[in-house]
Amino acid sequence: MCLAVPGKILSVEGDDPLLRCGRVDFNGAVKQVNLAYVPEAKVGDYVLVHVGFAINTIDEEEANKVFQYLREMGDLAELEDGEGE
Repeated sequence: MCLAVPGKILSVEGDDPLLRCGRVDFNGAVKQVNLAYVPEAKVGDYVLVHVGFAINTIDEEEANKVFQYLREMGDLAELEDGEGE
């Protein structure tokens, strides 16, 4: 099963829409993410990320719900341990 994980954009870099990237906070684990698919996304926004690409923007309430579900399922360990970079 594929899973998109929510994260909050901390910073955005690059002017080229195809190479635009950002540092995204996944509940404490910060990773570099490609933002080409969400040109409207800005610092402070929450995005759903799948395999290193932000694929959609979501609101903070929805992001928190997803994190709660992942916590309940025990699926946040990989992110919290800093693996997968």
